[in-house]
Amino acid sequence: MKEELNPKHIHISEYNYPLPDERIAKFPLPVRDQSKLLIYKHREISEDVFTSLPDYLPKDSLMIFNNTKVIQARLHFRKETGALIEVFCLEPIEPNDYALNFQQTEHAAWLCMVGNLKKWKEGTLKREMTVKGQPVTLTATKGECRGTSHRIDFGWNNPDITFADILEVFGELPIPPYLNRETQESDKETYQTVYSKIKGSVAAPTAGLHFTPRVLERLKETGVELEELTLHVGAGTFRPVKSEEIEGHEMHTEYISVNRETIRKLIDHDARAIAVGTTSVRTLESLYHIGVTLAGNPDATEEELHVRQWQPYESFEEIPAVVALQKILGYLDRHGMETLHTSTQIIIAPGYRYRIVKAMVTNFHQPQSTLLLLVSAFIGDNWKAVYDYALNHSFRFLSYGDSSLLIP
Repeated sequence: MKEELNPKHIHISEYNYPLPDERIAKFPLPVRDQSKLLIYKHREISEDVFTSLPDYLPKDSLMIFNNTKVIQARLHFRKETGALIEVFCLEPIEPNDYALNFQQTEHAAWLCMVGNLKKWKEGTLKREMTVKGQPVTLTATKGECRGTSHRIDFGWNNPDITFADILEVFGELPIPPYLNRETQESDKETYQTVYSKIKGSVAAPTAGLHFTPRVLERLKETGVELEELTLHVGAGTFRPVKSEEIEGHEMHTEYISVNRETIRKLIDHDARAIAVGTTSVRTLESLYHIGVTLAGNPDATEEELHVRQWQPYESFEEIPAVVALQKILGYLDRHGMETLHTSTQIIIAPGYRYRIVKAMVTNFHQPQSTLLLLVSAFIGDNWKAVYDYALNHSFRFLSYGDSSLLIP
């Protein structure tokens, strides 16, 4: 089945708005859940404080969170010439499983962006530090170029130290570039959600930054069920759309894992969910298209389950969302698996029809970004009214900014 509108020819310039630098929140509020909350419900706009979020949600709803944890992915090395080289870990290559990679001792390879690349023509970078009370020398060797990134082989001279330990000591938390400031010690806590668990992201799922234990407890008290999934956020989330039409923008691949229990809960809730953040949105909507793939090819490999960027806009046999989720459960059963592990490059833009997400909690996104396209696909041109309201009512924007609840 074809969607009514093919978004490939959308002009990104139509998704622009004026965002003065002073409206970008450089730091979070001292108390997370005291941020402002814009409520967009059936075209009506109002505002409240984030602690009131449970008051606006149906009692029997299912809320889905992304439990990914931001890693200290920026590593700095100084060459003997004095040149500073930054190595930014994007995704694991050897081994290519996040958990296994973090457990490696003595060697791990990652796909990395390299800052000041022209100063690192050849040779091995070295840095010495103390890890767990022991002296450790970390080396970095540059391998093949892959697009704008490189394979980097890391080595260290202590078999008792894991790569997770290395990042913890040598690494720096990668706060968003548009904050235009250095990472501070406080960011280690404030740039993680209170429920973050699974290491692997290079950017926080920032809609979740507003939640506190008391808000989560109140959601449960009001009858909202809470479930988690994992999408490891890639650096591409900050990549602006540079092409005039979005057909020229390549979405980055992000790795997802969803356990059987979460899929069961979704089925129990008639495949209807409230997504916390655009990362949860992309994961949930990808599940539908994975189910469609399995409906046509029950023996699909993990690679074949990868959701391609434009896949939702191609012809396919439409199936109910609950059926799509049941196909995934059947796949897990056949393979004796508890968790679905795959990846997605989905782009959600006007012309996309949402199958599972019925409401979303999200921050205010950059002009001309794929995240703004995702919001527009959800509430249509009303995104302009929402952003105008936020700009005119002192809302704070981007990662450390305020929040919104969108119910079409």
